[in-house]
Amino acid sequence: MLFQKLFQAVKNNFKNLLCGMAVGAANGLFGGGGGMLAVPLLQKTGLDGQKAHATAILVILPVSLFSFLLYAIRGFYDFSVLVPTALGVTFGGLLGAKLLKLLPMKIISLVFAFLQAFAGLWMLFF
Repeated sequence: MLFQKLFQAVKNNFKNLLCGMAVGAANGLFGGGGGMLAVPLLQKTGLDGQKAHATAILVILPVSLFSFLLYAIRGFYDFSVLVPTALGVTFGGLLGAKLLKLLPMKIISLVFAFLQAFAGLWMLFF
């Protein structure tokens, strides 16, 4: 019984490690977007939708900071947009967190899928 629990814990942590590596690679390669990958991957590891969204936000902060440092070392940044963008992200994040509690997961999943498709099409055509 103990061996089964230990094996399951190792298996789950290995899945989480692989998910984290994929999210980190996407974030580092694309300069963001790891969260778009994190949510469906976290759901595949067994987290429900709301926990997957909230956990994705939690794990993206350190990944984004580390990715920024690597970009900043190479001179790829523009601090002139930092304050207005940070304000927008903060207020948008507050609104999104409130909506996550209020909206059904089916609606959230549909909006999330739409945004992913929109972002992909935007990158292809604009």
